[in-house]
Amino acid sequence: MSNTSETRGPGRTDVDTRVDWSSTVVSLRWPLMLVALALIALAFYVVTLRQAGQAVDTVGSMVGGAADRAESIAKSFLSGNITETFLASIPEIQTTGSGHLELASADVTETFTRSDERRVLWDIVSLGTTATEIKVPVTYRYHLRLEDPWRLEVSEQTCLVYAPKIRPTQPPAIHTDRMEKRAEESWLRFDAEEQLDELQRSITPRLITRAQDPRHLDLIREQSRRTVAEFVRTWLLREEQWRDDRFFAIKVVFADEDVQDPEALDITIQLDDG
Repeated sequence: MSNTSETRGPGRTDVDTRVDWSSTVVSLRWPLMLVALALIALAFYVVTLRQAGQAVDTVGSMVGGAADRAESIAKSFLSGNITETFLASIPEIQTTGSGHLELASADVTETFTRSDERRVLWDIVSLGTTATEIKVPVTYRYHLRLEDPWRLEVSEQTCLVYAPKIRPTQPPAIHTDRMEKRAEESWLRFDAEEQLDELQRSITPRLITRAQDPRHLDLIREQSRRTVAEFVRTWLLREEQWRDDRFFAIKVVFADEDVQDPEALDITIQLDDG
């Protein structure tokens, strides 16, 4: 057999064809690389745009949610809504489960006296008089009921609080360890101890009545006013409303007060009070 060479054209061999393709590939390698890089860059750009769009949507959603929340908070603290907003928060801001807000206390030494005269023979003859006296330190405590009516109003950057009336916590605390007793009896009377015991038994009912005396209430009114202001301030702090661009002053009026112009009251608590 004789060896023959297959031709691809006039005067061309397989070796010549392979050389031409190699030359073509070598000459096109840089343009092809640039095209590949361009395709990669384009794909990266598309992906980046898509992620950026998703990020914008997310940020927009967050901003929109924050704006909605801010608008909702703002509405909650308008004059017409602030009372309802406050009442809804009372169970969360009260310090005890008693339903009472303890306001203030006053320590007073009370004096009780009694004089008893005895007569016989149709009240003609006197057997003398027994005079007794008891001095005892007493602590009066006062509170308000959280379930009683409240009303809050907005006056510029001041929160006006119309609080329930002040109530005495009954019975008052009697400090019997510091009680002082004194008795004087005439020579025909021998019942000083009996009279002292009777006077002492009458103390608690009389103190319950005295606790409601306006003079006692006046002793604790300003401290009670400040206690309520602190209570409301705690709520405003929690709601992020106690600041110089929202509320920075509180005025308190109690239901048992006759105040014609609440704004004329001294400010109970201000922003810089801490």
